[in-house]
Amino acid sequence: MYRQKYLFLLPGLLVLVAIILFPLLFTIRVSFSSWDVYNPGLNWIGGENYGRLWEDARYWQALGRLTLLSVTTVLIQYVLGFALALMVWRDLAARRLFRVLFLIPMMTTPVVMSVLWRTIFHESLGPLNPILESLGIGAAPWLSSAGWAFAAVVMVEVWQWTPFMFLLLLAGLLSLPNEPYLAAKIDGAGPVRTFFSVTFPMLGAISVGAILIRLIEASKIMETVYVLTSGGPGTSTETSSYYIYIRGMRDFQIGYSAALSLTYLIIMIVALTVIAKLLVRALVKDAA
Repeated sequence: MYRQKYLFLLPGLLVLVAIILFPLLFTIRVSFSSWDVYNPGLNWIGGENYGRLWEDARYWQALGRLTLLSVTTVLIQYVLGFALALMVWRDLAARRLFRVLFLIPMMTTPVVMSVLWRTIFHESLGPLNPILESLGIGAAPWLSSAGWAFAAVVMVEVWQWTPFMFLLLLAGLLSLPNEPYLAAKIDGAGPVRTFFSVTFPMLGAISVGAILIRLIEASKIMETVYVLTSGGPGTSTETSSYYIYIRGMRDFQIGYSAALSLTYLIIMIVALTVIAKLLVRALVKDAA
């Protein structure tokens, strides 16, 4: 009877092996081959792909660009999401309506949103530049200038995924106890001091979870870049995922793209683990 309980775990274990373990092991094997459009197959070439990767400046530039993009977008999303959650948390007219409106961008697929924003950012036909000109600001080369294109990607990501931060932080605010706020009121603490001494520390654990989830998703950004800028102009908005897509699906360098993917996976696991520990030390410990 004791051993029979493991039979109930067998279906889940088989699914795990089928959809996670086997593709991972196969990718590792492919990364040690020269599989491309000319030489398909699993011939063994050792670590040549990893040596080539080490000297691939375009890949490391894309990784640095992804880091900047992820940190910037997640930080802005956290600040805006927290502000919106605080606004809706308090007594606000039609706050149920605002809760629904804030979630609309998140419920739309990234490809559809990117197509919509590409139309908005169009320098001659889009509505954004005429609005800026009417305000006396002046038109901007949104998709033809490296800096503006990067800013456009940041804007789209912030617009679409700030509602996710809003949702998690609002759920955390609604679960907070009232006693600390009563004590703060008795002590004469104002709104700002109450926020930094009571609200923010008690939301430390939720903040860490929300930031990590968004960092994981932001590190995989692909659809927005593909539809909005195609990595351009030049390679100014090219991220690691998009570069791996170019090498694997456009150039059909399967072996090399597998090595890129594994290296990217290892870097992300290590980086996110370190970030998680730093966030817990900075936020959750203070809350305790």
